[in-house]
Amino acid sequence: LDIYHLLDRTQPSVVSIRARVSTSGAEAGSGVLISEDGLVLTNAHVVAGATAIKVTLFDGTTKNATLVGSFPDDDVALIQIKDATGLKAAELGSSNDIRVGDPVVAIGNALNLGGQPSVTEGIVSAKNREIQAAEGTYKNLIQTDAAINPGNSGGPLINGGGQVVGINTAIIKDAQNIGFAISIDAVKPLIEDLKNGKGAVTPDTAFLGVSTQSIIDVNDATIEKYKVTRDDGAFVSDVVPGSGAEAGGLQPGDVIAKIDGQDITSAADVGTVIRKKKPGDRVEIEYEREGQKQTATVTLKSRADGGG
Repeated sequence: LDIYHLLDRTQPSVVSIRARVSTSGAEAGSGVLISEDGLVLTNAHVVAGATAIKVTLFDGTTKNATLVGSFPDDDVALIQIKDATGLKAAELGSSNDIRVGDPVVAIGNALNLGGQPSVTEGIVSAKNREIQAAEGTYKNLIQTDAAINPGNSGGPLINGGGQVVGINTAIIKDAQNIGFAISIDAVKPLIEDLKNGKGAVTPDTAFLGVSTQSIIDVNDATIEKYKVTRDDGAFVSDVVPGSGAEAGGLQPGDVIAKIDGQDITSAADVGTVIRKKKPGDRVEIEYEREGQKQTATVTLKSRADGGG
C-alpha cells in the first residue's frame, strides 16, 4: 500500500466524535464524511442516548452536530454537522469487491487520544462474519487484523484505492488481531433511509432519559455500593436532567426489571421497548433500589425535547 497517498486522500474525510451520553461522561468515537455539507456516517452505539454531539474535523475545528437518525440493530447512524460547507466527502467503495487477503487501513480516534486520527494497516481476514455483542447480533461484518481499539468505532476501513469498504464497529474482548467492520454495501441502503427520516431512532423518537448497563457488565464494587441483588436487568448509571425518567424518580443505582410488563434483562432491552413507544406515552417501570422492588410511572419525551 502507498500509505502516504491513502492518507492524503482519505484523512480529511475522517472526524472525531464526542457524544455526551450522561451528565458525567461522554462516548468517544469516529465518523466519516459522506457529503460536503457535513453528513457524517458513524456507529449507532457512538451516539446512542446522546444529549449533545461535537465533531472535530481534520483541521482541528470543532463543531456541533445533531442526530439525523440511526438503526441500532445495524449499529449505523447518520449525524449532521451544523453550519458546514466545503468539506471533503469520502468515496464509498464496494465491500463485495474485496477479497480475503486484500490490504486495508483503519482510521479513527483510537483511545480518544486527540489530535489527528490514528492509522493502522492490515488485511481482510474474513468476510460475512456474524458476532454477538452487548448491543445485539452484528451481521455483514468484515474481519480484519488492522488494529481497532475503543474510539475507532464509526471510522472507515479503507481499501488500497482509498475507498471506504467498511465502518469499524467492534472488537472482541481478550482477542488479539481481530476487529470487525460493517460492510459498506450493507450500509449504503440504510444511508438513504436515514436521509429520508426512516431511521428506527430519530429526533422525534421516544426518550426515557437514562444511561444503562447490563448487570453482567457492572463491576463488583458498584454492585456492592448500590446493594444490587438482581442477576439481570438494566443498571441505571445516570439520569438525564429534565427527562421523563428524572420526573418519575429514577436514580443512578436503580436496576430496571420491567417496562410495561415486558422483562428487561439487559441494557439493550430498554432501547428495544422504548423505541416502540411514542413521545407522550406513559410507561410503568418496575425496578429495584437497594434490593427493594419499586414502581414508577414515566411520561416519555422526544429526543428533541427530552435532552437527547
